[in-house]
Amino acid sequence: MSKETSAPLAVWFFLTGRPDARDEALAPKAFWSPYAAGVLLGITLFLAFFVMGRGVGASGSMNRMMAAIYALFSEGFAASLHYYQGYFGSSRSVLYNYAVFQILGVFVGGYVSAALGRRAHLTVERGPRIDLRSRFALAFTGGAIMAIGARIARGCTSGQVLTGSANLAIGSLIMFVCFFAGAYAVAYVVRKQWI
Repeated sequence: MSKETSAPLAVWFFLTGRPDARDEALAPKAFWSPYAAGVLLGITLFLAFFVMGRGVGASGSMNRMMAAIYALFSEGFAASLHYYQGYFGSSRSVLYNYAVFQILGVFVGGYVSAALGRRAHLTVERGPRIDLRSRFALAFTGGAIMAIGARIARGCTSGQVLTGSANLAIGSLIMFVCFFAGAYAVAYVVRKQWI
């Protein structure tokens, strides 16, 4: 098979979404229009309300996963923690909840989308002025702040901004404004790491 007609290696393409290095014809596809993606996100949110009777969110599944990890070592101790008491007491697993399946769907759907767009590969997105160690430190710090904020706000950006705003909840609308104001302020402070 000549270089011009060679196809990507099937396993390589499945695992990475990238074509074989020998084939330049299968470059990554263009990104979707943010407007089209926004409309589809709105439809997904509507379907979540219609099918499950509740919206989308991610932080609740993380709480359940942490409760399950605690329960691996001592279910009695995990159930005694005030923060996790509502998760125990049923015959079903603490992970048997729509939010856990939803977050698994996010990972699977994200991978499938990236693979179809020929963009599924391991990489660290960073600007030209930041090294890997600093990039990971900033990402971890930002993630920790977001996780703490999600618990204080009783919901993450998906639960509060998308679901809460769709219900016109005043607290969610206030959080929406604060989230973007804080994001723009922090982005300005760390902008030199990206440009």
